[in-house]
Order: sequence, then C-alpha cells, then structure tokens
Amino acid sequence: MSGALSTTPALGSRYAREFPELAVPWRAQEFPDARLLVLNEPLAAELGWDAAALRDGDGAGVLVGAGLPDAAEPVAQAYAGHQFGAYSPRLGDGRALLLGEVADANGHLRDIHLKGSGPTPFARGGDGLAATGPMLREYIVSEAMHALGVPTTRALAVTATGEDVYRESVLPGAVLTRVASSHLRVGTFQYAAAMGDDDLVRRLVAHALNRHYPDRAAADNPSLALLEAVIDAQAALIAQWMLVGFVHGVMNTDNMTISGETIDYGPCAFMDAFDPASVYSSIDLQGRYAFGRQPLIAEWNLARFAETLLLTLDDDEDRAVELAQEALGRFRGAYNAAWFGGMLRKLGLPASAGAGATEDPVTTALLTDLIGLLHVGRVDYTGFFRQLSAAARGDQAPAREMFSDPDPFDLWAPRWLEHGPDADVMDAVNPVYIPRNHLVEEALDAATGGDLSPVERLVDAVTSPYVQRPGFERYAEPAPEAFGPYRTFCGT
Repeated sequence: MSGALSTTPALGSRYAREFPELAVPWRAQEFPDARLLVLNEPLAAELGWDAAALRDGDGAGVLVGAGLPDAAEPVAQAYAGHQFGAYSPRLGDGRALLLGEVADANGHLRDIHLKGSGPTPFARGGDGLAATGPMLREYIVSEAMHALGVPTTRALAVTATGEDVYRESVLPGAVLTRVASSHLRVGTFQYAAAMGDDDLVRRLVAHALNRHYPDRAAADNPSLALLEAVIDAQAALIAQWMLVGFVHGVMNTDNMTISGETIDYGPCAFMDAFDPASVYSSIDLQGRYAFGRQPLIAEWNLARFAETLLLTLDDDEDRAVELAQEALGRFRGAYNAAWFGGMLRKLGLPASAGAGATEDPVTTALLTDLIGLLHVGRVDYTGFFRQLSAAARGDQAPAREMFSDPDPFDLWAPRWLEHGPDADVMDAVNPVYIPRNHLVEEALDAATGGDLSPVERLVDAVTSPYVQRPGFERYAEPAPEAFGPYRTFCGT
C-alpha cells in the first residue's frame, strides 16, 4: 500500500454492492506521469485525508484512481437523461468513475468520484479524457459556490495526466477528483424506471431517503416523501443560483441531483450585465437553459422525476398521477418564497417587510421595478448589489453611477430607503468577488500554459467572497468591453 493510501480512510462500496444493475465495475486508465496541480486541503481534512501524503509521489496516483486497495470496487454509474429536452435512454459515466464512499468528519457519506479518468462502456465513442482547463474551471467555480453557501459538489484535486487531449487543439490532460453527497441523479431514476423493475425503483427510493433525507425515511409513502424532499431541495437550490447570478448552462435531467447539490460545471458562467436571456453555453443554441429559464427548466426536470416514481406512488394509476401533480404544485411556491426572501436580504430589508411573501404589494413592486431597472440598464448584477450597501449608508453615488441613465434609479431608491435597509445584512449576502468570466478565462489560459498562480489567486479571492480586501480590486470589476460576447464549452 502506498504512503498516500495508508493515511486515507478506506473506500466503501455501498452503491456498487446495492445496485449492480446500475453500475459497471471498471478501472481508471493508467497515467504513470500523473502530477498534482491543485489540492483542496480544507476538504481533504474534512474527509480525513492527509494532505501531505496526497502531495507526495504516490498521492497523485491515488487521485487519478491508481493503487486502490484490493477491497475497492470502482464503478461507472448508469443513468439516462433528457438532454436539451430529448430523451437518451443510456448515458452514464462515459469518462468518470465512482471510486467509493468515505465518511466525513460529521459522519456523512461522501462520494469520491473521478472525471476524465478514461473511457468506460458508457463513453459512446468518446476518448474518456478531460483537458486541464475545464477541470480547473470546475474546481474554481464549485469552490466559489461553496463559499457563497450554495449546495454543491466540490473538487478535492485536479491532477495532470501527463498526456495530451485532442479537442479543437492539442491540450494538456487532467483528472478532476470530485466529492459529492452522492451522484444519484434524476437520470438514475429514469434509467431504473425504464428497466421496468419496480423493486429497483423502490430500493433506489429507500437508498436516497436514508442517505439524503433520513428524517423522511419512515414515511408511509416513501416515494412521495422523496419526491417532495427533492422538489423542496431543488426549489431552494435554483433560487440560490438566481440570487447569485449563476447560469448552469446544461440543465439536463442527468445533471439534476437527488441531494439538491449543484453538479457538472461544464459550460457554466456567472452573469455580468443583468439579462434574463443570458446564455453562455456554446451548445445551447436555442437558449433553453438561459438564466431566466432556470426555474422553469427545474420544474420540467422534476416532472420527469415524478414520472419515474408513478408506479411506486400508488397502485391506482389515477391516484399516483394526482399525488405527483400535487407534489409538483409545491415547487413554484417554494421557489418564489426562497427567491423573494433572498432578494429581501440582498436589499437589507427585514422579513417583516415581505409579510405575505410575494403577495405583499409594496415589496413585490419594489423588487419587480428593480429587476426592470437592472435589465434595461444592463447593469452589472453582482457589482450593483454590493455598491447598493453604500446607498444604505447614505452614499448613493456608487450605485447610481452604474446606470447610463440614472433617473429611474433616482425614483426607485427613495422607495427602498423608506424601509430602512440594513447595510451590514447586505454585505453579508452580496459578494464582492465571484468567478468573473474574464478572470476565469485568464486563469485557465495561464494554467494551460503551465502557470497556476492566476488560478491560485482567483481561488483565494472567490473563497472569501464577502470581505473586501486591498490588492484584490480587479477581482471585483466587471469584464472590460473588449472581452466581448462570452461562450463556454463543456470540454468533452
């Protein structure tokens, strides 16, 4: 056993054992020249892994799936999914592996998962590899989301493979080591349901409840309890995306987790100028997953999840459909309440100001009018809310100057100030630093060329997002006009 493995917790294989129908035993491709690029030491500590051991000569091999203990059972997971609305019955981990599960410092099971570790039986003709840039993007953005308090999978490490990856050009290869509460997806249930095995679906339901919603595991109707729990979790998650201006870019059903964590940071981005039609993904040609459509798409995905559970919701088909529809009906209320409450905090207003949630006419009008102002003015979303706290302290100039025509802001601001906004509350929820798109690209370009210092500096900024620090001024600034229209790529 290598030095790195001797100081890391044993990998469990619960998923591989319990769901052989949904897992193909597989091993990662060998990368003898693997070299660690970045290591998330705080996360390693949470998992009980020795960061120093992971940084030694054997550690890089462990992080790409080499030298696993004999008891480990790495698998490629099977799942289906609706991709841009079209159903694919067999997707799965084409370039990924679930190495196993470990218990973190709080006793919660966490998946250890690889991305870019070579082709599997689900590769569908792909090379199974990943380039350094997209893997570092996931590292940067997922850690930023974690720091913002958004439920997310996290990156433990990015490791260079020492091999080239062929895309539009020749790029250096890398493997992402990802950590998640689990990799159960809506697509996992779609695959199981398509097999026509009700018992398999019921076992998945029990597994998901025990792992993610143990307080609901003893419910009289487990499938209904899981459906409601996932709806609530996803409503809260999507509201948080909208509040921080995050655009996922590829909200296929195989990218929606049962745990309510954000997963698969492919063609993602943070919105600069506010525009509900913001699309950054190079493959989203119709704007299906535009920023403003994310709540509707989440609701659509959850309807697909409900369909997988119908035969286990009730023996009577009509009653099962009725239960599913009733559960789905809670999404909009849960989402609206989460978004509305979050917006009140961003504006420094007490919850009492929004009594009756979205039915309160005064605050509803206040928020609606503000969204209109930001849209018409194409104002930098993140910067505006941070500058607005200065207005709460008596200086409206920083926020006012963000509008080319400040007259509408001059009419809106007194209405908001009448509520006595709390600037300290605003500063606690409105970040100074996010992964600005131009800075992400700058850092990834440098890393691809061998210089990791811009990545390290950017991660330092975005993992302390609420505290303004001297020397980090450029990390709070929007992209220069010369940056132009931004497009992101999934990296496959």
